Amino acid sequence: MEGAAKPTSSGSGVTDGDSGGAAASMEEKFVDLCKSKLGLDESTMRQAMQLFNETKNILLSNMSSLGGGSPEEIERFWSACVLYCVSRLSKAGKSKEDGSITLCQILRASKLSIVDFFKEMPQFCLKVSHILSALYGSNWEKMLEMKELQANVVHLCSLSRCYKRAYQELFLANDAKSSEPNTQQGSDYYRFGWLLFLVLRIQTFGKFRDLVTSTNELVSVLAVLIIHIPASLRNFNIKDSPYFGKKSDRGVNLIASLCEKYHTSEDELSKALEKTNTLIVDILKKKPCSAASECQQDNLSSIDPEGLTVFKDMLEEDSLKPSLQILEKEYENAINTKGELDERMFANDEDSLLGSGSLSGGAINLPGTKRKYDVMASPAKSITSPSPMSPPRFCLSPSRNSFCPSKMAPITPVSTAMTTAKWLRSTITPLPSKPSGELLRFFSACDKDLTDEITRRAGIILGAIFTSSSFGDRICTNVRSTNRMDAIWTEQRKMEALKLYYRVLESMCRAESQILSGNNLTSLLSNERFHRCMIACSAELVLATHKTVTMMFPAVLEKTGITAFDLSKVIESFVRHEDSLPRELKRHLNSLEERLLESMAWEKGSSMYNSLIVARPALSAEINRLGLLAEPMPSLDAIAAHHNISLGGLPPLPFQKHEHSPDKDEVRSPKRACTERRNVLVDSNSFRSPVKDILKSKLLPPLQSAFASPTRPNPAAGGETCAETGIGVFFSKIAKLAAIRIRSLCERLQLSQQVLERVYSLFQQILSQQTALFFNRHIDQIILCCIYGVAKISQLELPFKEIIFGYRKQPQCKTQVFRAVYVHRSPRSRNGKTGEDHVDIIVFYNQIFVPAAKHLLVAVGPGASPNKKDEEKSSVDGQFPESPRLARFPNLPDMSPKKVSAAHNVYVSPLRSAKMETLLSPSSKSYYACVGESTYAFQSPSKDLKAINNHLNSGKKVSGRLNFDVVSDLVVASSLSSDQNAGPAAMEVVPAKTPTKCEPSES
Repeated sequence: MEGAAKPTSSGSGVTDGDSGGAAASMEEKFVDLCKSKLGLDESTMRQAMQLFNETKNILLSNMSSLGGGSPEEIERFWSACVLYCVSRLSKAGKSKEDGSITLCQILRASKLSIVDFFKEMPQFCLKVSHILSALYGSNWEKMLEMKELQANVVHLCSLSRCYKRAYQELFLANDAKSSEPNTQQGSDYYRFGWLLFLVLRIQTFGKFRDLVTSTNELVSVLAVLIIHIPASLRNFNIKDSPYFGKKSDRGVNLIASLCEKYHTSEDELSKALEKTNTLIVDILKKKPCSAASECQQDNLSSIDPEGLTVFKDMLEEDSLKPSLQILEKEYENAINTKGELDERMFANDEDSLLGSGSLSGGAINLPGTKRKYDVMASPAKSITSPSPMSPPRFCLSPSRNSFCPSKMAPITPVSTAMTTAKWLRSTITPLPSKPSGELLRFFSACDKDLTDEITRRAGIILGAIFTSSSFGDRICTNVRSTNRMDAIWTEQRKMEALKLYYRVLESMCRAESQILSGNNLTSLLSNERFHRCMIACSAELVLATHKTVTMMFPAVLEKTGITAFDLSKVIESFVRHEDSLPRELKRHLNSLEERLLESMAWEKGSSMYNSLIVARPALSAEINRLGLLAEPMPSLDAIAAHHNISLGGLPPLPFQKHEHSPDKDEVRSPKRACTERRNVLVDSNSFRSPVKDILKSKLLPPLQSAFASPTRPNPAAGGETCAETGIGVFFSKIAKLAAIRIRSLCERLQLSQQVLERVYSLFQQILSQQTALFFNRHIDQIILCCIYGVAKISQLELPFKEIIFGYRKQPQCKTQVFRAVYVHRSPRSRNGKTGEDHVDIIVFYNQIFVPAAKHLLVAVGPGASPNKKDEEKSSVDGQFPESPRLARFPNLPDMSPKKVSAAHNVYVSPLRSAKMETLLSPSSKSYYACVGESTYAFQSPSKDLKAINNHLNSGKKVSGRLNFDVVSDLVVASSLSSDQNAGPAAMEVVPAKTPTKCEPSES
């Protein structure tokens, strides 16, 4: 077959002659793992063997597509996945006395790291999902709680790094005044702080385990350590440290100073400190010192004691060891009942379970300043760890009188979460929890007053999202106190989401009324799906701000009854109408939009198919054959009854229509609104929406037309239906996102501009003419096939293995994309297989892609060129599925940072326009150096650039980071504002480290 791909490995499985021996050997190793290394009881052993035996044939037939290691390593991964599923899904008790095992035990016995396990587990679940459903029911994925556990690991890694960094800045490893250094004592204090945090987290943390609350708890522990660890071990001088700048008449205000450093509020930190003190009294049995006690004299010198509690003999040498033993026992008792992870390991960089690698860019989608911040790095080499709490290796600052001596605090997931939470606390929390007067006027100006209906809906939907059952089970035993804190936490988050919803809704209504020159917005404000999308978006931002472990996207979709395609209609408008939204939350929404476009909108049950079947009737047979249509949206009454939501105080529900067919009540058109407003997403250079400049030639209609019935004619689109317009805009978003990814991957593969344009044209033609290839699949799977197909038709030597190698380095890479491609074979299939299956990308290319797209591949070959007349006609009519053309590659916005060399990892970022005028004005540009004094003091920028160029041109692979200093914007701005007339010699310039980005090596 022309253009067929060859397998990248000669062993796609095992032959029939070898399968019997291989299966017997695998079973023998698995039995040894279960009995000798884990000591499973008879019941657990029986269930483990049952699952292993039912899945081992899948392992044997897919050996080459599972993992990138040796067959022996792949077997260990498979065995670990089997055992974890049994431990989580079986009906056996969860305590150790009943023979249950934890993930940590499984990984240590299998000699695997937790990072690698999380990368391979999704592939295992995908391959054996039908077996798990048969054994444990259709709810097995929720019971497994893989996403929650993985998010918890990422959070703990961030928190442990934050704790380690803070401890090293605050305290010495041993007493510098002592003649006999005692490193062990320093490590015991370190262990005490982390253990105290873990026990506090379990005892007072109910179901919610969000990063913001965890950080407040951790900061409270730091406060306890500061006033209890001997002053001789301090790495700072409390009197002149710049990070303890909040002072009162009685000395340093410790709580206010820590709040300023960690972007929390004094109220929240005081509450966290109160919980910590209560735990110390209840568990460690320590008694607070009286106000006049001598135990306060040394450690509280120059510190305002207001709000602080000092405990007698808290961390004295003779009481430290017993306190550690008590905390160890308390923690072990807690995790033995239901815990999967021994979280003490996160305080030990050398623990083999942490391994090295990243859980970002695919395995899990957590918002963060950079995807690389999710890296769980550890230089650990050994498999076993002598102790789960081995002392850390300290790298102390040479200066003892400064807390965090670096000029600029590092940006981390913890600091980013706290900064975003500060916005929510300062901007949204003070707002009223009821609609404003202006919003009430919009409600009452409709054909009928919608106030009661809108407020009632908000109460029900938010009650469904923020309910106790949404957040899983707890492992703590203090049920009464945790229930109370759960209720408080839930109510606070619900109020934040409600206030944000009303705030953005008011801004949208104001803009819509300006477009329509009237206040009657009945069509928009009476639309059920529009409000649910807005509420879901508000709740998602609140959950993303607090980084909750147990309510991650797409949980809000399930709770509100909408689909990914529905939510994609409001994301951009939501951001454009909330100017104060932090950059981090804009990035989060951008990542959500990418996920919706790349795969979620194409999944079975997406409402996109209900619009597509109207816009493209020719696809109805395939859509119905695969059963892709969405179910009707559940009514508010059904949601309230399902979640047992009390409706006391809420007005009665008016008659509500149910959706029965895609041509009546479903909402389907994601048109943009507010054309007269500037695009906040683009102007801020922090949100790159794929929908930018989609239909420039058309006047975009108001927002309410985006949620019209699919079969209703769209007056702004020349007679076509809203479904056709909506699908056209959706396809344009897909094309824009694909163009960005095609360009990035082609540049990485060093392909020519001509090949890049052919790949994009082929993708466009497939989207228009062979749309069914996208059904139930990921757009990256089509992109990979397009690149390989164009390379074959262009006679380029580009094996699929090299394309996959380049794709692995893309930020959005998921191994499931090329390892497990959905196929649905008809009964007339040549190979005899029928029904649903998942195959690797090469099998999909040969068996599905080439037969469907062969004529399109020929059309974009070396001799093909766009038809000029058709191109001109398309530019006038607009590009829609009904009038495809061989598209030229679009003009994409410059992404920042931009890779400027295909052969080297060199990136550049433009100077922000907001800084340009200040930094480059005649009075100040002489003070600013792009690259200056970076390698050596007083060295010219030209020499630095020459050194960088020589390094890159040497032909050696860049395996590390090129570090060079820049004069920061902060230094320049502060110098200009303080003394405009001062010369360069009068300025004290403190260089800041700014690493050039480099890609991680592919292992």
